[in-house]
Amino acid sequence: MNNMKAIETLGRCLLGLYFLVPGIMKFVAWQTHVDMMEKHQMMMVPVLLALAGIIQILGAALIILNRWVSPSALVLAAMVLMINFNLHDFWNYSGVEGAHEMQNFVKNLGVFAGLLLLSSMHGRRDTV
Repeated sequence: MNNMKAIETLGRCLLGLYFLVPGIMKFVAWQTHVDMMEKHQMMMVPVLLALAGIIQILGAALIILNRWVSPSALVLAAMVLMINFNLHDFWNYSGVEGAHEMQNFVKNLGVFAGLLLLSSMHGRRDTV
């Protein structure tokens, strides 16, 4: 394995881990996540929480295992956007809480960009 392949594998695994752990935690700390979603006036909380956990766990596993990377990255990217606008709504808060939500919002844009790049890299590779 050359250096670039090792770097790509490490990046892919770390990005997968970023979703795997929170996906598992959605089930381990269920009520904590329900409370957070309800604080943001989300609807159908149990259904959306379970769906988010399943998507995160499966998407992360596929990315880590280097299987269906491009579609998995795109699904997770779409989920990041939905989470960003529903749970990191910094425009509805002020002070420290608003600053914290804005930091999470901007961080998630970086994760979103990384997922788009990962999808693009694997999409090109599959068609070449």
